[in-house]
Amino acid sequence: MDTLITYGIGGFICLFFLLFYLKSLKKREARAREAAEKGKLFSEGPKAQHPHIDTNYCIGCATCTSVCPEGDVLAMIGGKAVIVNGHKCIGHGLCADACPVGAITMVMASPSMAGDMPHLTPEYETTLPNLFIVGELGGLALIKNAVNQGRDCVDTIANRLHANRPPSVNGIHDLVVVGAGPAGISASLRAIEHKLNYLTLERDEVGGTVAKYPRQKLVMTSPVEFPMYGSFKKMQLSKENLLAFWDMVLNRADFNVCTGAKVEDIKRSEDGIFTVVTGTNQYRARAVILALGRAGEPRKLGVKGEDLPKVMYRLIEADHYINKKILVVGGGDSAVEAAMGLANQAGNKVTLSYRSEQFSRIKDRNAKRIEECMRSGKVTVLFNSNPIEFKPESVLLDVKGNKQEIPNDFVWIFAGGTPPNAFLKKIGVGFGARDMTIEASTEAKRADADRKQLAQAATAPAR
Repeated sequence: MDTLITYGIGGFICLFFLLFYLKSLKKREARAREAAEKGKLFSEGPKAQHPHIDTNYCIGCATCTSVCPEGDVLAMIGGKAVIVNGHKCIGHGLCADACPVGAITMVMASPSMAGDMPHLTPEYETTLPNLFIVGELGGLALIKNAVNQGRDCVDTIANRLHANRPPSVNGIHDLVVVGAGPAGISASLRAIEHKLNYLTLERDEVGGTVAKYPRQKLVMTSPVEFPMYGSFKKMQLSKENLLAFWDMVLNRADFNVCTGAKVEDIKRSEDGIFTVVTGTNQYRARAVILALGRAGEPRKLGVKGEDLPKVMYRLIEADHYINKKILVVGGGDSAVEAAMGLANQAGNKVTLSYRSEQFSRIKDRNAKRIEECMRSGKVTVLFNSNPIEFKPESVLLDVKGNKQEIPNDFVWIFAGGTPPNAFLKKIGVGFGARDMTIEASTEAKRADADRKQLAQAATAPAR
């Protein structure tokens, strides 16, 4: 009898926890289905590299759903992992790494043609022989892609130079790298490894776009082979930490860079030698890599009063502004992060103006933070609104068809940037439609190779 009672109690406890577990699964699946419906509002699914889940092998462990840095891209429905917000996926590939049974592979969406993009070969060469484009300007985002492209591009140039063995001529570099962001730094370090006579030109400061990020902004990275360093395994770090890492490697490598040098023109002579023209100098080279980034100049709204000194387009130090009435214009991550950063400073009253009815493409962590700021009153968000006029002490807004004037000391506009297409066309780079999925597939293969190399290095016995 005692044995039956013991089994009965044990069975009741097991049933209790089983029912609790099943209830939690039901709630989680309901949230997933809600996220899937919400995802349909913003896109038709993934546009480029994304995970493919083989449901025959998926064991429903949900590990993949917890490692994605972009939030609820994946979720569990019916005990299997599915894509619910494909538009958020930018191809980190961490879900594929985390899957314990290999049920996830990184694949491409249906071919998508990107118009008005520079023509590039698989080696990132433009229509001008030995003129290359790497990084975001070539059409693919992510720091790891920029690092890989800069590294591989210099390998191509070095192989050509070693095969042809051109005579050394005083005043002619083997390579000029334009831009010192992730791609430019990677290319420069690879040039040092190949013992090339190179020079890097940067119009602002080393770090490129990353250096212009707000203070303490989190930067997403992925495992990558970094020239003159080796395996770089960080997944997330602050802007300052990433810049410090680059500074450490560059100082150790005797980085040859000229800052404050804005390139105004590039000419190619009949003998194949390039002349890179800046505002103060000219440099000759056998090959040129453009690592300019895609943002270019900040995009302006064309609103009356936009030329006032109080209207700005980049925020570096939010803590320099206190007790101010501030308007932030935009609905992307940069705008949201700037608004929250300014709202955390003493005495600031921050308003965020966004032309759409809700945020649709911001990172999951930013979506949660801005919702909290809205609830607490730290940030006032005006959806369906557009600035009409910037005045010295106020801003006139169109809010859902009604004019509203609010007191104002400073305005920040985050409307993206204008890519330097006019400059590229001026120097003779050919443009046209490109199938970005083929190029992204190449980057996916490179990323897979990097991950395998890093995994082998991690499991190899110590020497």
